[in-house]
Amino acid sequence: MCVDLTLFPLDTIKTRLQSQQGFTKAGGFRGIYAGVPSAAIGSFPNAAAFFVTYESTKSMLGAHGALSAPHMAPVTHMLGASLGEVVACLIRVPTEVVKQRTQASLSSNTYQVLLATLREEGVRGLYRGYKSTVLREIPFSLVQFPLWEYLKTQWSWRQGHTLYSWQAAVCGAFAGGIAAFVTTPLDVAKTRIMLAKAGTSTASGNIPLVLLDVWKTRGLTGLFSGSIPRVTSISLGGFIFLGAYEKVRRRK
Repeated sequence: MCVDLTLFPLDTIKTRLQSQQGFTKAGGFRGIYAGVPSAAIGSFPNAAAFFVTYESTKSMLGAHGALSAPHMAPVTHMLGASLGEVVACLIRVPTEVVKQRTQASLSSNTYQVLLATLREEGVRGLYRGYKSTVLREIPFSLVQFPLWEYLKTQWSWRQGHTLYSWQAAVCGAFAGGIAAFVTTPLDVAKTRIMLAKAGTSTASGNIPLVLLDVWKTRGLTGLFSGSIPRVTSISLGGFIFLGAYEKVRRRK
């Protein structure tokens, strides 16, 4: 929650850069904390849902069978992270829809956006973009968490003892930054789908179609719009969040 709230302005800038209306029309640098109540409410249960699922899956798969072998650890981490994202997105997507629509519309606050979404689209409207979010988060986690675990293992092996929390945090920042950059086009598609008006072709959630439209109108730059604030935010967030997570986990 501390990470999400502290780095929220970067998330707002990223959303406005990726929006179809463009950065300036979406609000520019004004109202940089628009949508923050939604992020605050969803942050805690979202992270809890992910890590409970991630750690439980790792423990079950690594306990016995073919996946318990040391060389199969990356596969276990990938499966655990993927399942964790599917579960966490059940909480993340509704808060993300409300948050992003508020970020891109300064004339409405979080409560007004929530009511408008429910009135116009019902509960299904809150889950618009679920598929695109999962399809963004799974590749992200397939890169971030195995890379994070690998970097920790290699660094620990080289220095001959378990990593300090700050070292695990550095690994988290590096892994998060790489994962954030390579999945930026999927993040652009997810943002466009969530912000699109109900009934439009973009709102239907066809990811290849959305990416093709971005490519035609804005080229490669459009596909990677918002990549700088996204990489910065997730790298800093990975440093704080995964470092703190590692330290607390060792105390149990």
